[in-house]
Amino acid sequence: MISRLPRLAILLSSGLALAGCETARSVTSGLLGGPSAQAGQPGFVRGFLGGIAAEDPMAAAAGREVLAAGGSAVDAAVAAGFVMAVTLPSRVGLGGGGACVVFDPRRNDAEAVMFEAGARSGGLSDADRPAAVPMLARGLFALHTRQRTGRPFEELIAPAEQLARFGAPMTRALHADLSAVQGPLFADPDSRAVFSRNGVPVAVGDRFANPALGATLTALRVSGVGDLHQGTLARRLEEAMPLAGGGTYAQGELRAALPRVVPAVTLAARGGDRASFLPESGLPAAQAFQALMAGQEPGPLAGPLPASAGLIVYDRNGLAVSCAFSLNNLFGTGRTVPGMGFLAAAAPGRGRITAAPLSAAIGWNPNLRAFRAAAAGSGQEWAPLAVAAPLAAGMGRDADAASAIAQVPPGGRAQFGQCPRYLPGWEQLCATVSDPRGAGVALGATDR
Repeated sequence: MISRLPRLAILLSSGLALAGCETARSVTSGLLGGPSAQAGQPGFVRGFLGGIAAEDPMAAAAGREVLAAGGSAVDAAVAAGFVMAVTLPSRVGLGGGGACVVFDPRRNDAEAVMFEAGARSGGLSDADRPAAVPMLARGLFALHTRQRTGRPFEELIAPAEQLARFGAPMTRALHADLSAVQGPLFADPDSRAVFSRNGVPVAVGDRFANPALGATLTALRVSGVGDLHQGTLARRLEEAMPLAGGGTYAQGELRAALPRVVPAVTLAARGGDRASFLPESGLPAAQAFQALMAGQEPGPLAGPLPASAGLIVYDRNGLAVSCAFSLNNLFGTGRTVPGMGFLAAAAPGRGRITAAPLSAAIGWNPNLRAFRAAAAGSGQEWAPLAVAAPLAAGMGRDADAASAIAQVPPGGRAQFGQCPRYLPGWEQLCATVSDPRGAGVALGATDR
């Protein structure tokens, strides 16, 4: 897999303007192995793979390759999440966090893996831009443990590691975010060095590399994600964070930051179906869904709220994952942790910084033990409705994925997947869509 990633970056650099529904064959067919491909190699699985939609094309392609290599939806979500930390660092990063809903037909239940960028316990008297406790790596590892079998975790870090080291093409989404905040962001010398050419944002399609982030990902792959919380990386982070203005970590603060696995918020839908949402910051999406099912018209949350990004993925067995990620501000604190290559997330509850509305959900049927639909939303205060609207429409009797995602209000963006006759089962009817107004890509579902 590692040897394929530079080729993957080159292949996709010419297709970054793709949006909405896209076939996997048109983007990744040249990367797939033949009938002799071994487990762990793209092309090992032929036929129906499942589907993935993400707000970043490179992340979607990496996740799809994991499915083609025999990985599960959980494996694909982990690989895609790490890639987004490289290719969409304005919204996803090692310094931030997120949350995922997981439906496993074997357990016949949905649960939530919560790993939000952690609030700080210290006084932060030495911080001019208080930074959160990083949670993404530990969170994705916790997500990986929610399956009985799968690809090795270190294998799933490798795509992101390679992209950081050898360079990734600048996407439309990242370029738009850079253009919005380039003045204050490029005041930070490390951020300026990675994302600009002489103070001008790297052009769409041109490659940018982040060797320091690549080295950090290598350390996580070799030493494990716990090293960022209680090992060599943790000591480096404790020394570097004050230099980035993020404040000194209290004793044991990094070690104590752990993801949580909790029951999802599950609501009744039509025909015996269920819709499961993230708890806590995900509750507004559940409330909006309830309102829509009752024939009401919910509106956005009071804003403005922090930016986020989402992805959904489901595999041929009906295992499904829907995730939302955030740095609690566009580009977090706006400062890269010296020597480590990732942007620090903004600490929630400090000043005007609030936690992002992490909006993700999965529709399923307990009687059939089957997946029905998945949605992940972004769009700040519109993110909850960006999940609730397509999910409510897509779980109707005759709705298709394209018409379901058309229900997302203008301020929101959604990633959506649907199997109207459920999965496992009528796989030929499954469809995956990335909001056509965004810069993401949907890939799947069949390779022959």
